[in-house]
Amino acid sequence: MFRNWIIRILTAGWILAACNSSQTTDSASLSPQPDSVTESFSSPVASLTPTLLPEEPPPARAESEFTTDFNKHSVPYSEVLSGGPPKDGIPPIDTPQFIPVKEADAWLEDREPVVFVQVGDDARAYPIQILMWHEIVNDTVGNEPLIVSFCPLCNTAIAFKRTFDGTVLDFGTTGRLRYSNLIMYDRQTETWWQQATGDAIAGEHTGAQLEFYPASMISWADFKNLYPNGKVLSRDTGHPRDYGTNPYFGYDDINQTPFLYDGRTPDQLPPMARVLTIDLNKEAIAYPYEILREMNVINDSIGGKEVVIFWTGGTASALDASNITEGREVGSAVAYSRSLNSQILDFEFKDGKILDTQTGSEWNIFGLAIAGELEGRQLSPVVSINHFWFSWAAFKPETRVYQP
Repeated sequence: MFRNWIIRILTAGWILAACNSSQTTDSASLSPQPDSVTESFSSPVASLTPTLLPEEPPPARAESEFTTDFNKHSVPYSEVLSGGPPKDGIPPIDTPQFIPVKEADAWLEDREPVVFVQVGDDARAYPIQILMWHEIVNDTVGNEPLIVSFCPLCNTAIAFKRTFDGTVLDFGTTGRLRYSNLIMYDRQTETWWQQATGDAIAGEHTGAQLEFYPASMISWADFKNLYPNGKVLSRDTGHPRDYGTNPYFGYDDINQTPFLYDGRTPDQLPPMARVLTIDLNKEAIAYPYEILREMNVINDSIGGKEVVIFWTGGTASALDASNITEGREVGSAVAYSRSLNSQILDFEFKDGKILDTQTGSEWNIFGLAIAGELEGRQLSPVVSINHFWFSWAAFKPETRVYQP
Protein backbone atom coordinates (compact mmCIF):
# COMPACT_ATOMS: atom_id res chain seq x y z
CA MET A 1 0.00 0.00 0.00
CA PHE A 2 2.76 2.46 0.93
CA ARG A 3 4.62 1.70 -2.32
CA ASN A 4 1.41 2.26 -4.31
CA TRP A 5 0.97 5.63 -2.64
CA ILE A 6 4.48 6.71 -3.66
CA ILE A 7 3.89 5.56 -7.24
CA ARG A 8 0.68 7.57 -7.37
CA ILE A 9 2.53 10.69 -6.27
CA LEU A 10 5.20 10.17 -8.90
CA THR A 11 2.77 9.45 -11.72
CA ALA A 12 0.77 12.54 -10.81
CA GLY A 13 3.87 14.61 -11.47
CA TRP A 14 4.66 15.57 -7.90
CA ILE A 15 8.21 16.47 -7.06
CA LEU A 16 10.26 14.38 -4.67
CA ALA A 17 13.20 16.51 -3.66
CA ALA A 18 16.35 14.44 -3.18
CA CYS A 19 18.27 16.44 -0.62
CA ASN A 20 21.74 15.76 0.71
CA SER A 21 24.26 17.66 2.75
CA SER A 22 25.22 19.97 -0.07
CA GLN A 23 22.23 20.61 -2.31
CA THR A 24 18.53 20.26 -3.05
CA THR A 25 17.52 18.85 -6.43
CA ASP A 26 16.03 21.45 -8.77
CA SER A 27 12.40 20.64 -9.47
CA ALA A 28 12.80 21.36 -13.17
CA SER A 29 14.68 18.10 -13.62
CA LEU A 30 11.90 16.09 -11.98
CA SER A 31 8.67 17.61 -13.21
CA PRO A 32 7.76 20.30 -15.74
CA GLN A 33 6.88 23.63 -14.18
CA PRO A 34 5.25 26.76 -15.64
CA ASP A 35 7.71 29.29 -17.05
CA SER A 36 6.59 31.77 -14.40
CA VAL A 37 7.81 29.51 -11.62
CA THR A 38 11.44 30.40 -11.13
CA GLU A 39 11.88 29.69 -7.45
CA SER A 40 13.82 26.59 -6.45
CA PHE A 41 11.20 24.21 -5.13
CA SER A 42 11.07 21.45 -2.54
CA SER A 43 7.97 19.29 -2.31
CA PRO A 44 6.54 18.60 1.14
CA VAL A 45 6.92 14.88 0.41
CA ALA A 46 10.64 15.00 0.12
CA SER A 47 12.49 11.75 0.48
CA LEU A 48 11.80 8.05 0.20
CA THR A 49 14.84 7.07 2.23
CA PRO A 50 14.90 8.16 5.90
CA THR A 51 18.18 9.55 7.16
CA LEU A 52 18.86 8.55 10.75
CA LEU A 53 20.56 11.05 13.00
CA PRO A 54 23.13 9.31 15.20
CA GLU A 55 22.78 9.50 18.96
CA GLU A 56 25.90 11.63 19.43
CA PRO A 57 26.70 14.00 17.88
CA PRO A 58 24.20 15.36 15.32
CA PRO A 59 25.34 15.02 11.70
CA ALA A 60 27.60 17.59 10.09
CA ARG A 61 24.71 18.75 7.95
CA ALA A 62 22.69 19.70 11.03
CA GLU A 63 25.67 21.38 12.65
CA SER A 64 26.33 23.41 9.51
CA GLU A 65 22.70 24.47 9.13
CA PHE A 66 21.97 25.40 12.73
CA THR A 67 23.59 27.19 15.65
CA THR A 68 21.55 24.96 17.96
CA ASP A 69 23.24 23.78 21.14
CA PHE A 70 22.98 20.08 20.29
CA ASN A 71 24.63 19.09 23.56
CA LYS A 72 21.24 19.73 25.17
CA HIS A 73 18.48 17.38 24.10
CA SER A 74 15.63 15.48 25.72
CA VAL A 75 15.12 12.79 23.06
CA PRO A 76 17.61 10.43 21.40
CA TYR A 77 18.75 11.75 18.05
CA SER A 78 18.18 8.27 16.63
CA GLU A 79 14.44 9.08 16.69
CA VAL A 80 14.93 12.07 14.38
CA LEU A 81 14.72 11.56 10.62
CA SER A 82 15.49 13.85 7.73
CA GLY A 83 12.37 14.61 5.72
CA GLY A 84 14.54 15.67 2.78
CA PRO A 85 14.22 19.46 2.47
CA PRO A 86 16.84 21.48 4.34
CA LYS A 87 16.20 24.08 7.01
CA ASP A 88 13.25 26.20 5.81
CA GLY A 89 13.17 24.16 2.59
CA ILE A 90 9.43 24.23 3.25
CA PRO A 91 9.20 28.01 3.70
CA PRO A 92 7.17 29.41 6.61
CA ILE A 93 5.01 32.49 6.08
CA ASP A 94 6.59 35.32 8.07
CA THR A 95 4.59 38.29 6.76
CA PRO A 96 1.10 36.85 6.24
CA GLN A 97 -1.33 38.89 4.17
CA PHE A 98 -5.06 38.70 4.80
CA ILE A 99 -8.05 39.32 2.56
CA PRO A 100 -11.81 39.71 3.14
CA VAL A 101 -14.10 36.70 3.13
CA LYS A 102 -15.79 37.79 -0.08
CA GLU A 103 -12.49 37.88 -1.95
CA ALA A 104 -11.34 34.51 -0.61
CA ASP A 105 -14.69 32.95 -1.54
CA ALA A 106 -13.64 33.20 -5.19
CA TRP A 107 -11.06 30.43 -4.73
CA LEU A 108 -12.18 28.58 -1.58
CA GLU A 109 -14.90 25.95 -1.86
CA ASP A 110 -17.44 25.46 0.93
CA ARG A 111 -16.12 21.97 1.81
CA GLU A 112 -12.48 23.00 2.15
CA PRO A 113 -10.92 22.78 5.61
CA VAL A 114 -9.53 25.91 7.23
CA VAL A 115 -7.86 26.44 10.59
CA PHE A 116 -9.97 28.77 12.71
CA VAL A 117 -8.28 30.99 15.30
CA GLN A 118 -9.88 33.84 17.23
CA VAL A 119 -8.48 36.33 19.71
CA GLY A 120 -11.15 38.73 20.97
CA ASP A 121 -13.03 40.04 17.96
CA ASP A 122 -10.24 39.10 15.54
CA ALA A 123 -11.40 35.92 13.77
CA ARG A 124 -9.10 34.42 11.15
CA ALA A 125 -9.16 31.49 8.75
CA TYR A 126 -5.98 29.79 7.54
CA PRO A 127 -6.83 27.59 4.53
CA ILE A 128 -5.23 24.16 4.69
CA GLN A 129 -4.58 24.47 0.95
CA ILE A 130 -1.97 27.11 1.86
CA LEU A 131 -0.68 25.60 5.10
CA MET A 132 -0.10 22.35 3.20
CA TRP A 133 2.84 23.99 1.41
CA HIS A 134 4.24 26.15 4.24
CA GLU A 135 3.37 24.35 7.50
CA ILE A 136 4.07 27.44 9.64
CA VAL A 137 2.57 30.94 9.79
CA ASN A 138 4.12 33.46 12.17
CA ASP A 139 1.26 35.83 12.92
CA THR A 140 -0.19 38.26 15.44
CA VAL A 141 -3.92 37.89 16.07
CA GLY A 142 -5.71 40.46 18.19
CA ASN A 143 -2.32 41.67 19.51
CA GLU A 144 -1.41 38.08 20.52
CA PRO A 145 1.71 36.75 18.73
CA LEU A 146 0.81 33.24 17.56
CA ILE A 147 2.23 30.49 15.42
CA VAL A 148 -0.31 28.55 13.35
CA SER A 149 1.18 25.24 12.25
CA PHE A 150 0.10 22.23 10.20
CA CYS A 151 1.87 18.89 9.80
CA PRO A 152 0.30 17.05 6.82
CA LEU A 153 1.84 13.68 7.70
CA CYS A 154 0.03 13.72 11.06
CA ASN A 155 -2.99 15.89 10.10
CA THR A 156 -2.20 18.18 13.03
CA ALA A 157 -3.25 21.83 12.93
CA ILE A 158 -1.95 23.46 16.12
CA ALA A 159 -1.59 27.04 17.34
CA PHE A 160 0.88 28.18 20.01
CA LYS A 161 1.65 31.47 21.69
CA ARG A 162 4.92 32.85 20.32
CA THR A 163 5.76 34.77 23.47
CA PHE A 164 8.12 32.60 25.47
CA ASP A 165 10.02 33.71 28.56
CA GLY A 166 9.28 37.36 27.69
CA THR A 167 10.52 37.10 24.09
CA VAL A 168 8.44 36.83 20.91
CA LEU A 169 9.84 33.93 18.91
CA ASP A 170 9.72 33.40 15.14
CA PHE A 171 9.55 29.84 13.86
CA GLY A 172 10.75 27.91 10.84
CA THR A 173 10.91 24.31 9.64
CA THR A 174 13.98 22.22 10.43
CA GLY A 175 13.42 19.71 7.64
CA ARG A 176 13.39 16.99 10.31
CA LEU A 177 10.69 14.67 11.58
CA ARG A 178 10.19 12.67 14.74
CA TYR A 179 7.47 10.04 14.70
CA SER A 180 6.59 11.51 11.29
CA ASN A 181 5.82 14.83 13.00
CA LEU A 182 7.19 18.25 12.11
CA ILE A 183 10.11 19.55 14.15
CA MET A 184 10.15 23.36 14.23
CA TYR A 185 12.90 25.71 15.36
CA ASP A 186 12.86 29.26 16.67
CA ARG A 187 15.13 31.79 14.99
CA GLN A 188 16.08 33.51 18.24
CA THR A 189 17.83 30.52 19.88
CA GLU A 190 17.49 27.81 17.18
CA THR A 191 15.96 25.50 19.75
CA TRP A 192 14.13 22.56 18.14
CA TRP A 193 10.44 22.19 19.06
CA GLN A 194 8.13 19.22 18.50
CA GLN A 195 4.97 20.41 16.79
CA ALA A 196 2.66 17.72 18.19
CA THR A 197 3.47 18.49 21.82
CA GLY A 198 5.06 21.96 21.81
CA ASP A 199 8.06 20.49 23.65
CA ALA A 200 11.60 21.82 23.19
CA ILE A 201 13.60 18.68 22.35
CA ALA A 202 17.04 20.11 21.50
CA GLY A 203 18.89 23.34 22.14
CA GLU A 204 18.85 26.12 24.68
CA HIS A 205 15.24 25.68 25.85
CA THR A 206 15.29 21.88 26.06
CA GLY A 207 12.66 20.69 28.52
CA ALA A 208 10.39 23.71 28.09
CA GLN A 209 7.01 23.74 26.38
CA LEU A 210 5.17 26.28 24.23
CA GLU A 211 1.72 27.36 25.40
CA PHE A 212 -1.09 25.99 23.25
CA TYR A 213 -3.77 28.32 21.91
CA PRO A 214 -7.21 26.97 20.83
CA ALA A 215 -7.43 26.31 17.10
CA SER A 216 -9.90 24.14 15.21
CA MET A 217 -10.18 22.68 11.73
CA ILE A 218 -13.58 23.53 10.27
CA SER A 219 -15.17 24.02 6.85
CA TRP A 220 -14.85 27.22 4.88
CA ALA A 221 -18.66 27.39 4.73
CA ASP A 222 -18.97 27.39 8.52
CA PHE A 223 -16.34 30.12 8.91
CA LYS A 224 -17.67 32.48 6.26
CA ASN A 225 -21.28 32.10 7.41
CA LEU A 226 -20.53 33.06 11.02
CA TYR A 227 -17.69 35.50 10.34
CA PRO A 228 -18.52 37.34 7.09
CA ASN A 229 -16.18 40.13 8.23
CA GLY A 230 -13.39 37.77 9.25
CA LYS A 231 -9.88 37.70 7.81
CA VAL A 232 -8.53 34.99 5.51
CA LEU A 233 -4.90 34.13 4.87
CA SER A 234 -4.07 35.22 1.32
CA ARG A 235 -2.43 33.13 -1.39
CA ASP A 236 -0.08 36.08 -1.81
CA THR A 237 2.69 34.40 0.16
CA GLY A 238 5.70 35.39 -1.93
CA HIS A 239 6.11 31.77 -3.03
CA PRO A 240 4.67 30.21 -6.21
CA ARG A 241 2.78 27.10 -5.17
CA ASP A 242 -0.06 25.08 -6.63
CA TYR A 243 -2.51 26.00 -3.89
CA GLY A 244 -5.63 23.89 -3.84
CA THR A 245 -3.86 20.70 -4.82
CA ASN A 246 -2.79 17.96 -2.44
CA PRO A 247 0.71 16.47 -2.91
CA TYR A 248 -0.14 13.75 -0.38
CA PHE A 249 -3.21 12.47 -2.21
CA GLY A 250 -4.26 9.02 -1.12
CA TYR A 251 -2.43 9.35 2.20
CA ASP A 252 -5.65 9.76 4.17
CA ASP A 253 -6.61 6.10 3.88
CA ILE A 254 -7.45 3.97 6.89
CA ASN A 255 -5.32 1.18 5.38
CA GLN A 256 -2.37 3.43 4.61
CA THR A 257 1.08 3.06 6.15
CA PRO A 258 2.34 6.19 7.97
CA PHE A 259 5.16 7.92 6.11
CA LEU A 260 8.62 7.91 7.73
CA TYR A 261 7.33 6.16 10.84
CA ASP A 262 8.63 2.81 12.03
CA GLY A 263 7.28 2.86 15.58
CA ARG A 264 4.63 0.63 17.10
CA THR A 265 1.03 1.80 17.40
CA PRO A 266 -1.40 0.62 20.12
CA ASP A 267 -3.92 -1.62 18.43
CA GLN A 268 -7.08 0.02 19.78
CA LEU A 269 -7.38 1.78 16.40
CA PRO A 270 -5.78 1.53 12.95
CA PRO A 271 -2.66 3.76 12.70
CA MET A 272 -4.33 6.14 10.22
CA ALA A 273 -7.64 6.49 12.06
CA ARG A 274 -8.66 10.12 12.56
CA VAL A 275 -9.05 11.19 16.18
CA LEU A 276 -9.70 14.39 18.09
CA THR A 277 -7.41 14.46 21.11
CA ILE A 278 -7.59 16.27 24.44
CA ASP A 279 -4.93 16.29 27.13
CA LEU A 280 -5.97 17.88 30.44
CA ASN A 281 -4.38 17.57 33.87
CA LYS A 282 -2.35 14.51 32.90
CA GLU A 283 -5.31 12.67 31.37
CA ALA A 284 -5.36 12.13 27.61
CA ILE A 285 -8.35 10.94 25.59
CA ALA A 286 -8.74 10.29 21.86
CA TYR A 287 -12.17 10.54 20.25
CA PRO A 288 -12.35 8.52 17.00
CA TYR A 289 -14.02 10.37 14.17
CA GLU A 290 -16.07 7.29 13.36
CA ILE A 291 -17.70 7.53 16.78
CA LEU A 292 -18.05 11.31 16.61
CA ARG A 293 -19.83 10.97 13.26
CA GLU A 294 -22.35 8.58 14.83
CA MET A 295 -22.96 10.56 18.02
CA ASN A 296 -22.52 14.20 16.94
CA VAL A 297 -22.28 15.22 20.62
CA ILE A 298 -20.23 13.70 23.45
CA ASN A 299 -20.38 14.86 27.07
CA ASP A 300 -17.30 13.81 29.01
CA SER A 301 -15.01 14.58 31.93
CA ILE A 302 -11.24 14.86 31.41
CA GLY A 303 -8.76 15.58 34.16
CA GLY A 304 -11.56 16.83 36.39
CA LYS A 305 -12.90 19.22 33.73
CA GLU A 306 -16.36 18.82 32.19
CA VAL A 307 -16.15 19.04 28.40
CA VAL A 308 -18.32 18.53 25.35
CA ILE A 309 -17.27 17.62 21.83
CA PHE A 310 -19.38 18.77 18.90
CA TRP A 311 -19.15 17.14 15.46
CA THR A 312 -20.66 18.43 12.25
CA GLY A 313 -20.49 17.31 8.63
CA GLY A 314 -19.57 19.29 5.55
CA THR A 315 -15.75 19.33 5.77
CA ALA A 316 -13.58 17.50 3.23
CA SER A 317 -10.34 15.69 3.95
CA ALA A 318 -7.38 17.72 2.69
CA LEU A 319 -5.26 14.58 2.28
CA ASP A 320 -7.54 12.34 0.24
CA ALA A 321 -7.94 13.48 -3.38
CA SER A 322 -5.42 15.29 -5.59
CA ASN A 323 -7.71 18.33 -5.47
CA ILE A 324 -8.66 19.21 -1.92
CA THR A 325 -12.22 20.13 -2.84
CA GLU A 326 -12.80 16.57 -4.08
CA GLY A 327 -11.71 14.89 -0.84
CA ARG A 328 -14.16 12.65 0.92
CA GLU A 329 -16.17 14.11 3.78
CA VAL A 330 -14.68 13.69 7.26
CA GLY A 331 -16.50 16.46 9.12
CA SER A 332 -15.25 18.76 11.88
CA ALA A 333 -14.94 18.25 15.63
CA VAL A 334 -14.31 20.88 18.31
CA ALA A 335 -14.22 20.68 22.13
CA TYR A 336 -15.57 23.14 24.70
CA SER A 337 -16.00 23.48 28.44
CA ARG A 338 -19.52 22.59 29.58
CA SER A 339 -19.33 25.11 32.39
CA LEU A 340 -21.34 28.28 31.78
CA ASN A 341 -22.12 30.73 34.59
CA SER A 342 -21.09 28.13 37.18
CA GLN A 343 -23.59 25.67 35.72
CA ILE A 344 -22.61 22.41 34.03
CA LEU A 345 -24.61 21.99 30.85
CA ASP A 346 -25.47 18.64 29.26
CA PHE A 347 -25.83 18.44 25.49
CA GLU A 348 -27.66 16.17 23.09
CA PHE A 349 -28.17 15.84 19.33
CA LYS A 350 -31.86 15.88 18.57
CA ASP A 351 -33.78 16.45 15.33
CA GLY A 352 -30.55 17.43 13.59
CA LYS A 353 -29.66 20.08 16.18
CA ILE A 354 -27.25 20.41 19.11
CA LEU A 355 -29.28 21.31 22.20
CA ASP A 356 -28.53 21.67 25.89
CA THR A 357 -30.92 19.69 28.05
CA GLN A 358 -31.17 22.38 30.74
CA THR A 359 -32.71 25.14 28.57
CA GLY A 360 -33.24 23.57 25.14
CA SER A 361 -31.07 26.26 23.55
CA GLU A 362 -29.54 25.44 20.18
CA TRP A 363 -25.75 25.54 19.66
CA ASN A 364 -23.42 25.52 16.64
CA ILE A 365 -19.95 24.10 15.96
CA PHE A 366 -18.40 27.33 17.31
CA GLY A 367 -19.85 26.70 20.78
CA LEU A 368 -22.26 29.60 20.27
CA ALA A 369 -25.91 29.46 21.32
CA ILE A 370 -27.86 30.50 18.22
CA ALA A 371 -31.42 30.10 19.52
CA GLY A 372 -33.31 29.74 22.78
CA GLU A 373 -32.90 31.07 26.29
CA LEU A 374 -29.07 31.17 26.09
CA GLU A 375 -28.88 32.71 22.60
CA GLY A 376 -25.70 34.72 22.19
CA ARG A 377 -23.83 32.92 24.97
CA GLN A 378 -20.44 31.39 24.14
CA LEU A 379 -18.79 28.25 25.51
CA SER A 380 -15.06 28.46 26.26
CA PRO A 381 -12.95 26.41 23.83
CA VAL A 382 -10.79 23.58 25.10
CA VAL A 383 -7.50 22.88 23.33
CA SER A 384 -8.25 19.86 21.15
CA ILE A 385 -6.16 18.63 18.25
CA ASN A 386 -6.82 16.49 15.20
CA HIS A 387 -4.36 13.64 14.73
CA PHE A 388 -3.92 10.36 13.00
CA TRP A 389 -3.97 7.75 15.76
CA PHE A 390 -0.37 6.61 15.17
CA SER A 391 0.93 10.15 15.64
CA TRP A 392 -0.87 10.91 18.88
CA ALA A 393 -0.21 7.45 20.36
CA ALA A 394 3.51 7.79 19.62
CA PHE A 395 3.67 10.76 21.98
CA LYS A 396 0.89 9.74 24.38
CA PRO A 397 0.76 5.92 24.46
CA GLU A 398 -1.18 6.00 27.73
CA THR A 399 -4.15 7.68 25.98
CA ARG A 400 -7.62 6.32 26.63
CA VAL A 401 -9.66 5.78 23.48
CA TYR A 402 -13.23 6.93 24.02
CA GLN A 403 -15.97 4.34 23.79
CA PRO A 404 -19.67 5.20 24.06
